Amino acid sequence: MTRWNRRLLFGALAVLVPALAGCEAGLNAPTLDFHPAAFGAYATKNGISISNAFVLGPSLSGPAVAGGRAGVFLSITAENGDKLVSVSAPGTATAGRIAGGSVDLPPAAPVDLTGPVPQVVLTGLANPLQGGETVTLNLKFAAAGTVTMAVPVEPQAYEYSTFSPPPTPAPAKTKANPSASASASGSATPTATATP
Repeated sequence: MTRWNRRLLFGALAVLVPALAGCEAGLNAPTLDFHPAAFGAYATKNGISISNAFVLGPSLSGPAVAGGRAGVFLSITAENGDKLVSVSAPGTATAGRIAGGSVDLPPAAPVDLTGPVPQVVLTGLANPLQGGETVTLNLKFAAAGTVTMAVPVEPQAYEYSTFSPPPTPAPAKTKANPSASASASGSATPTATATP
């Protein structure tokens, strides 16, 4: 056998061995099972499992405004129970708000924070968000501590078209300044008099 033939034989074996090794799972291979696509982020730390976390961006044709608001959607399971006490996105938003102030997490039961109106909202966005970006979220739990994860921004389109953006806050009511109205009250004196 020539040197060239040996090289071809070893090259063919190098290609066939991995292909044949992958066939050993037969009809029970995990790759044969249906796995739905999930675009959100996943994290597990200190008994906390976070699944399908994403930030809802604007629609594909809608404007994205800096200083605006964005909803965060996710599902959380706490192995021994816990409480989500705060959410922040440093460098992306000035504040993160949780509806009700915090979220109680019963032991081993998933809690879906999916809406229809987002229960976690990022406010004061530093820059407009667009689909395809990622946002670093810090989720602080009472017992488990902080879980930091990179979360994708998904546009409000396709499978996310039915998700609601965060509600627009009502404008703050301003109170009238009582000292300003007192100076304009009845201090005028007549300057002209009529004579017959």
